[in-house]
Amino acid sequence: MNSNIRGALCGVIAAVTYGTNPLFSLPLYDMGIDVESVLFYRFGIATLTLGVILGIRRYKVMVPKKMILPLLTAGVVFAMSSQMLYQSFLYMDAGIACSILFVYPIMTALIMTFLFHERASWLTYGCIALAMAGIGLLYKGDGDATLNTTGMLLVMGSALAYAIYLVGVNRSRVHTIDSTAQTFWVLLGGALLFFAMTGFGMQLHAPIATPKFWACTIGMALVPSVCPIFFINIALKDIGPTYSAIIGALEPVTALIIGITVFDEQCTPRIILGALMILVAVTLIVARPLIKSRWRLYRSRR
Repeated sequence: MNSNIRGALCGVIAAVTYGTNPLFSLPLYDMGIDVESVLFYRFGIATLTLGVILGIRRYKVMVPKKMILPLLTAGVVFAMSSQMLYQSFLYMDAGIACSILFVYPIMTALIMTFLFHERASWLTYGCIALAMAGIGLLYKGDGDATLNTTGMLLVMGSALAYAIYLVGVNRSRVHTIDSTAQTFWVLLGGALLFFAMTGFGMQLHAPIATPKFWACTIGMALVPSVCPIFFINIALKDIGPTYSAIIGALEPVTALIIGITVFDEQCTPRIILGALMILVAVTLIVARPLIKSRWRLYRSRR
């Protein structure tokens, strides 16, 4: 198979599987499992599964001692992003929450601009305005109804935490670690955080001995956790980060479709328009380098 086709297919699989978070988490909430316990099962089982797979392949995940704390810290930041996103599902429709979460590339661009003095273009500012307008439409809802403010703050905090994670990994020594080992330690950091947040297991909601519980728990650990990590690594190598990030727009689309078809979440023209505005803004800001290079090539041929 052509590497570009393989990379695109892997990018699609990674985006779609990551967008299935609500499919597995919401039924666990209905069973009375709290957010921290749900996330402990997610990170714990994902870490164990990845560890077993790497053990079978005899892959060494040990890193220099000086890198353990930075890797675990990155895992904590990543886990806090997940915690706020999963918490927001209690206050708003999961599909809308995942659409708003997708503003994290714009937050990343803002962090790079203000903290690392990366030059921002008019395209960047235009995309920010477009995304904010889209969020405004989602927040307003229909009629006089608005989204829950707590839920909105949680999902925006989740996006900010994920942006901080991306910048932190890119700008620290963590990025020198092999991506597979990095993934294992980040998942382990998240598992340790939620173990601590459940009172070191004392407040952890015990497993429910039903097929539905185990299907949702194992599915959550494998489908939106291990699968995206595995396939996105292939996509990054085959088609690069820009095209992979653009394909990532399928994440909130998947979450919206699941929310509407499985959980009867609301779907109105205003919501669709707001989500589309966010997707367009993020796609443009991620594709900036590609747009600029193509524009320069066009001008040089004139």
